[in-house]
Amino acid sequence: MASITLTAEYGYTVAVSAVSTVLVTLLGYNVGAYRKEAGVPLPTMYAEESEAKKDKKKMIFNCKQRVHQNTLEGFTSFMVSLMVAGTRYPVAAPALGLIWCVGRMAYSYGYTSGDPNKRMYGGFGHIGDIGLLGLNIKMAFDMITAA
Repeated sequence: MASITLTAEYGYTVAVSAVSTVLVTLLGYNVGAYRKEAGVPLPTMYAEESEAKKDKKKMIFNCKQRVHQNTLEGFTSFMVSLMVAGTRYPVAAPALGLIWCVGRMAYSYGYTSGDPNKRMYGGFGHIGDIGLLGLNIKMAFDMITAA
């Protein structure tokens, strides 16, 4: 039977989970804060494409909304991977988690600059995702083969 003992270093993993949650919350706040300025009333999720082509504020609003939504799409798997990998790799997992967070910030900065192609600034954040996935796969392999 496999067992997991959490060390004091697991606190780094917990800290990065808190940082990433604050990041996602701030991305959502940015959407809400810019909504009125862009003139996109609730409950409308996005400005119409034709409006966004004419009005840069509406286009930037759509970019802010997309950054937040895109981040949420992968947030659950990121958090699960972070928390699981952190049990065995309590320093490497949060380091990869911070890479993901910084990548998400760069992605947001680039995407909302007015040129959505600049979202690629944050592409390095995938190192965090892929690294955490690799740690989870290694953990699974080690646990299965130890049985």
